[in-house]
Amino acid sequence: MPMHSIIFRFFQDRMGVLLMIFCLVNFSIHGLSQTPYQFNKKLSKSILKQKGLVVLWDFKETAGNPRLSSGEGTFSLIEANGPMKRIDEGPLSGYAIEMNGSQYLKIDHSKTGKLNIHGKNQGVTVCAWVKWTGQQTGFVGGMWNEYQDGGKRQYGLFVSLPHYNGRDQVCGHISNTGKPTPPFPYSSDYAASKQKVKPGEWTFIAFTYDGTFIKSYVDGRFEKREMELIDHTTGFPGYPDGMKQVKNPFYFPDGMGDNGSDFTVGAVLLKAGMGNFFKGLLGGLAVFDRALNEKEILSMAH
Repeated sequence: MPMHSIIFRFFQDRMGVLLMIFCLVNFSIHGLSQTPYQFNKKLSKSILKQKGLVVLWDFKETAGNPRLSSGEGTFSLIEANGPMKRIDEGPLSGYAIEMNGSQYLKIDHSKTGKLNIHGKNQGVTVCAWVKWTGQQTGFVGGMWNEYQDGGKRQYGLFVSLPHYNGRDQVCGHISNTGKPTPPFPYSSDYAASKQKVKPGEWTFIAFTYDGTFIKSYVDGRFEKREMELIDHTTGFPGYPDGMKQVKNPFYFPDGMGDNGSDFTVGAVLLKAGMGNFFKGLLGGLAVFDRALNEKEILSMAH
């Protein structure tokens, strides 16, 4: 083989190796760092420093044990309908609980303490890291009871409330009376994100309420919706042609009632019993007694 060919082959081989190394390094820096919601031990610490934090659950406990919170005091979420399996993935502790569509967690109303957030001008924020299956309406967390004594609704974070234009979206729900929204059979007072939640992917979901507007977020981002006709509202008294609203932000100046609900995670009480079961993984849940701003919400998403 001619000498110039040998020299060319020598450098070609080494360039190939260098190119491979460059690709691996580039992937580790850019690809992995941009993959959201891997375990990040700094994330919990930064959340715990946020003003107004009431509770933060990272779900590191094994099945069969109460899930203990960090924040102002210790709140214990108790399993209902059997032990919840702990999964080895999640953004806050490296773990998550698997919710199979029939299980939930609860704190009795008498033990809710500072979680019993209410008042005319009182704010609230509920955030969660979820991997939703996409199969059904899922209640994530809050004080929300749709049946007992005509309803004890207060505040709650849902994924997918399709009846009033919230299918597959993050829905932040607020109630003053605890009852359905007149003249309709159900409560329609919720903000629904413009973006949809992608099934099978870790997603940071949140809603805020500042006493006037409810806002729903997906992966830390708020997107405004335009005025729209709300499904299932046509023909009711005062709404012969249906009700039109802006679903995000949702105008609700009535405030939150002190309505006596338990704090539940993963399900709410309906007429037929516990329902709206969340299906999927839950890797973290936080509640604040104020409305976080958009920058603060975004900081927890990334």
